[in-house]
Amino acid sequence: MQAIQTFMFDLLGPFGPLVMVGLLGLFMILITLPVLLRREQDPLDRLKAATNPADKKDKTERLRAASSKDTLEKYSNFLEPQNAEEYSAVKLKLLQSGYRSKNAVRIYHFLQFALGITGLFGGGIYALIEMAQRTVETQELVMMILVPGGIGYLFPKYWVTRRVELRKEAITQAFPDALDLMLVCVEAGQSLDQSILRVSHELRTGYPELAAEFEIVSQEAKAGKDKTTVLKDLSERCGVPDIASFVTVMVQSAQFGTSISDALRVYASEMRDKRVMRAEEAANKLPTKMTLATMMLTVPPLMAILIGPSIYAIATSLG
Repeated sequence: MQAIQTFMFDLLGPFGPLVMVGLLGLFMILITLPVLLRREQDPLDRLKAATNPADKKDKTERLRAASSKDTLEKYSNFLEPQNAEEYSAVKLKLLQSGYRSKNAVRIYHFLQFALGITGLFGGGIYALIEMAQRTVETQELVMMILVPGGIGYLFPKYWVTRRVELRKEAITQAFPDALDLMLVCVEAGQSLDQSILRVSHELRTGYPELAAEFEIVSQEAKAGKDKTTVLKDLSERCGVPDIASFVTVMVQSAQFGTSISDALRVYASEMRDKRVMRAEEAANKLPTKMTLATMMLTVPPLMAILIGPSIYAIATSLG
């Protein structure tokens, strides 16, 4: 035992035994955690499965369902928020980022957990390498281990947030063109559902994000879902104020019986003007953003050219 302690002290430094005990504890937690979180099958479900009629079709469906069963389902109590509001908020954020899978929330939290554990392991290995080469203080050791774990845990959240912002920007840029196409389709005699489907096909190459949303709207309308509910769901999935205003205009036009083409014409004109104003705003911000870079890259060389010879002459004279 004394030889083992001496070996760890020589390899890892004064904190060698403590680090080995910590890594052993973390390894034991990773082994026992899946066993503790495994959700046992309900005996009533097994009884129902045993008494279910086993004709060929039902047996094939059960085999297909079992083969496509989600691996993470047995850990759903751990990987999914149990609070309905928190679950809905995460689900909506993933929808706005483009992840529409049924298990998106579960996969999102699993990636946070897995990347966090991976970061801790990577930080532990890096800490061991550093301790073998030099003396590491306790605070520095803790930072080496915890910082990679925190980065791994927060990376999925950053990725989803970034995806949401990029997707909103893409939808905002594509919406005026989509309104112009929709206005042409409506004035040509097509209904709103047909025009949305046609616009989704036309925009698929240039603006795939908005085209996918319009295609979902068309499919839900074909399935018999209420048009008002379909449009409101579109507004929630996109999270863009322009889409929300468009949904409000369409709902009010349907409720009061006004012409959809007139409403689309006025709103499309407003969206074109708004896009021009956004471009002008970005152009007006450009000189302000370039001022600091211009000063940092221009003023020091200019000062060196103007004052450098004088300073050199003064230094030579005094020397």
